[in-house]
Amino acid sequence: MTEPDGLLALGGDLNPLRLLNAYHLGIFPWYEGEPILWWTPNPRAVIFVNALHISKSLQKTLHQNRFTVKMDEHFAAVLQGCAGPRLREGEWEMGTWLNAPMQAAYLDLHQQGYAHSIEVYEGNKLVGGLYGIALGRIFYGESMFSLTANASKVAMATLVKQLLLWDFVLMDCQVASPHLIRMGATVIPRQQFLDILSQNTKFDDKISNWQLNPS
Repeated sequence: MTEPDGLLALGGDLNPLRLLNAYHLGIFPWYEGEPILWWTPNPRAVIFVNALHISKSLQKTLHQNRFTVKMDEHFAAVLQGCAGPRLREGEWEMGTWLNAPMQAAYLDLHQQGYAHSIEVYEGNKLVGGLYGIALGRIFYGESMFSLTANASKVAMATLVKQLLLWDFVLMDCQVASPHLIRMGATVIPRQQFLDILSQNTKFDDKISNWQLNPS
């Protein structure tokens, strides 16, 4: 029985098979301390890859070539960025939920080819990025960070455009926020989300070379 806020279960562990099965069923872990809490929100926030909205100001930033975007070169550093202080909507906040066991679990999934990072550099400095899980043609966004204005937006825009080239269906955003809505996120009923997952998630269907392709 799911709670109104989307809380489904508590307990268990973060072994890779449990995590992959959870994502396949539209469930993700999010907790501080113990026990592990498992969530499946209703409605669900998603970005369909053909519905990305890039504002004029973000388009200008992308064309300035101020940032360099890479994929899967420093996954652990992106995890640390998401766990530390980051800039959100012009204010600094602490990332407290991405603890050491969570980081170790996602690093394990990265080494298995399921978890991926998108990194934004200004010069040689990592200034933003995001990470998540790719199963079949679904990308489950987990967390993002910015150390300078627009860095996480550049990461998301670049990722979603790349997912479109790879014939992905959507990026899961879990819960809606004003920032996500401005970039094209919409909310759909949980059952619709689960139906999409059942048709598009396969553990053995992975992009072998998770790198940017020319658009």
